[in-house]
Amino acid sequence: MTISKSLQKTASKLMEKFGGALTYRRVSGGAYNASTGAITETVTDYNLRGVLQDVKAREVNELIQAGDKRLTIAAADVANAPTPADKVLIASVVHQIISVATTEQDNTAITYELILRA
Repeated sequence: MTISKSLQKTASKLMEKFGGALTYRRVSGGAYNASTGAITETVTDYNLRGVLQDVKAREVNELIQAGDKRLTIAAADVANAPTPADKVLIASVVHQIISVATTEQDNTAITYELILRA
């Protein structure tokens, strides 16, 4: 087992042990309905665990606002890397993903750090 696979496994175990429950909602483009003129989205929900924190006041800038949250999830727990089109549900509150930062080892994603806004 390579070090990156070992780190992925460890991150997943740590999230399971110390993280809180959440629903990660993967949103993908659907089909265009010509009669209504709307695009239907396809959503896939994943029940995960992650570590949620408030952003610090010194981190507030043009992108990050006061009141935003930082969520860390294990990369091994999701099939694809999160994108700003996806959503996160925590305690029935829907959060928009503002940005995604990836922690990698040997070009393998270990964790994703998401900045969330309700």
